[in-house]
Amino acid sequence: MAAYPFVPALREPQGSPIRELFKYLSDPEMISFAGGYPSAALFDVEGIGAASAQALRERPAECLQYGATEGTPALRNALAALMAERGAAVALDELLITSGSQQGFDFLVRALVEPGSLVLVEEPTYSATLQALRLAGADVRGVPSDHDGMNVDALEAMLADAPARPRMIYTVPTFANPTGATLSPARRLQLLELVARHEIVLVEDDPYGALSFDGPPPPSLLALCDQVSGARPWLVHLASLSKTLAPGLRLGWMVAAPEIVRRAVIAKQVSDLCTPPWLQLTAAHYLQAGNLPGQIAREVAVYRDKRDRLTTALHQAFGTRIRFADPAGGMFLWVSVDGIDDAAALLPHAIAEKVLFVPGTGFYAERRARPAFRLSFVGADPAQIEEGVARLARAAARAGVSVVNPD
Repeated sequence: MAAYPFVPALREPQGSPIRELFKYLSDPEMISFAGGYPSAALFDVEGIGAASAQALRERPAECLQYGATEGTPALRNALAALMAERGAAVALDELLITSGSQQGFDFLVRALVEPGSLVLVEEPTYSATLQALRLAGADVRGVPSDHDGMNVDALEAMLADAPARPRMIYTVPTFANPTGATLSPARRLQLLELVARHEIVLVEDDPYGALSFDGPPPPSLLALCDQVSGARPWLVHLASLSKTLAPGLRLGWMVAAPEIVRRAVIAKQVSDLCTPPWLQLTAAHYLQAGNLPGQIAREVAVYRDKRDRLTTALHQAFGTRIRFADPAGGMFLWVSVDGIDDAAALLPHAIAEKVLFVPGTGFYAERRARPAFRLSFVGADPAQIEEGVARLARAAARAGVSVVNPD
């Protein structure tokens, strides 16, 4: 084997724990609770197609030519209006269009993180965030969380004992991936007060916030900044159309202080120059037509029903041995079962029964055995949810765990 001079972070690379499961999806009999994909059956193909055709018809040169790195004016204005509807006033020099919100986080890491830099993340947390930080050589430390989100008291204690000022704090405060947890109103204000006092960049990753099952979504941290003096300059808000419109459009955005946005723009110039203008203008026309609220309402109705079907089936199959908190929105359940100390050890039995989930270990900074695992309820249809839980129960029985109904 050739001795390539790989950088330290890629000498022994670890891929996404979710993407590693993709090879099993080619089996047509496999039922997947693994991916965080929106339901393809709900894509507004007609509406997106009409917006795309309108963009090309009315602005052919702008669609097909290179565009501004910051994003097309049409989409930036449309997203500023959307953010205003969600309670946050955003100036255009605070807004950058990205090719998905993950790209925005990557730019932040490039701007703020060096090898050895301390970064604090809620734990468990989004696995791709951990990947990006590991590649940057960061010293990643987890802040414990519960069903009310990040434990801000624990975070404050960690800051008091930290060997250095953290370069950033990362959270998915609303319907989190992987737990489905939502940061409580009191903790939201407490967190903003903390970062304002310590002057630490706080990254609010908010791809799921619009998918609220029980009334209006909670206000974002960005929307609450006006209530906490000095918080706004330290907050970076990342958002996306991937979960509410279509992930194939690869459209996200960053809201941050102009000084941060300028550096993210430079990083984007050397990354992909610009997010495809045709896709941006498609989204702009779609938003301007007022189609997004109806699309989100359809998704919420279907996803709420699927959540209820999954939680009911799990209780019926596992009885009192299973533990999870019902999420108030989003896409995920965070599950543990009495008798399972390492969810990764359950996975081979699940694959043999042709059902997939994501073991919890990939959502922690320290990789070791974890009892919990993530189930996504949005991709499977109702019949698959019922059958998938039955297969999961059989997998648990194969692993030696007593269940109520393994058949």
